Amino acid sequence: MLVVMSHQATQEDVDRVCETIRAMGYTPAPMPGAQRTAVGLVGNDGRVDDSLVIELSGVARVIHVSNPYKQVSREWRPENTIVTIAPGVAFGGEEIPVIAGPCSVETEQQILESARAVKAAGAVALRGGAFKPRSSPYSFQGLGRKGLALLALAKRETGLAVVTEAMDDEGAHLVAEIADCIQIGARNMQNYSLLKTVGKIGKPVLLKRGMAATIQDLLLSAEYILAEGNPHVILCERGLRSFDTTSRNLFDLTAIPVVHQLSHLPIVADPSHGTGRRAVVTPMSRAAVAAGADGIIVEVHPQPDRALSDGAQSLNPEQFGDMMRQLRRVAEAVDRQIAGVVAGVA
Repeated sequence: MLVVMSHQATQEDVDRVCETIRAMGYTPAPMPGAQRTAVGLVGNDGRVDDSLVIELSGVARVIHVSNPYKQVSREWRPENTIVTIAPGVAFGGEEIPVIAGPCSVETEQQILESARAVKAAGAVALRGGAFKPRSSPYSFQGLGRKGLALLALAKRETGLAVVTEAMDDEGAHLVAEIADCIQIGARNMQNYSLLKTVGKIGKPVLLKRGMAATIQDLLLSAEYILAEGNPHVILCERGLRSFDTTSRNLFDLTAIPVVHQLSHLPIVADPSHGTGRRAVVTPMSRAAVAAGADGIIVEVHPQPDRALSDGAQSLNPEQFGDMMRQLRRVAEAVDRQIAGVVAGVA
């Protein structure tokens, strides 16, 4: 339920609405706006009796949010949420940031070479896994704390924001010390304990859609984070598991405009995991920008053939540079622009 206050409502009126909501056994969430204040009611999973609220002084109207997800819905907040993870790196506005880097942090040379290359091409954030959830227990699982230290070094060297994955509650706190944005991977999209933890930490979160998750599943997972008081959530479409073996996943670009209709949260696209094929990452990145993606996250490795994970879907620096040049033209065609400054270009 959303209580919309009138233009003439005083702070006392807002406080009275909040007190009434608490008395009903729920949590009020005041949302001051440019012209008027709205107060959300948090803690219900069904319709709430509005009779105690609707006649209070200063109340203009009450909106019953029809979706099972509340705070992430357009009904709750009609305007877009802009999530800023670092100075100049914001998702949800006219600029489209690009996050790039290797699947895994492997060595100091590898992560620094990757960071310098993606920054030179115009990326504004560095991706790289220190903790890696893998299908096989015998695959490379990441460097852990050492990987986080190397990401911190790359951040100091290049100034790039850092996005890296947390796999559990303890790891979330470790990642939060280094990263500008905590990634929740597809396998953990419905790890509700982890979602609550990153909600309480309060740092920006990149939430990836699960491999067999509906859009409603994704939005309900985001609701867990917002319900803990963290509004800084970026959604990510990264492909669904399919019967077709010609690509790693089915890259669901339909999700981008659909999420924009249903939610005020920004959504980015991951064509690397969405396809699993290096040759189609660039065209699907172009398509994602054209579809309205609020950002692109892509895997780039100095030597993809030697990568310890996901080499087959990683671009080399030259390919990434070509992709960025193409994305700038596509973004311009849809009245947006790719964030960042390319080295050597005024």
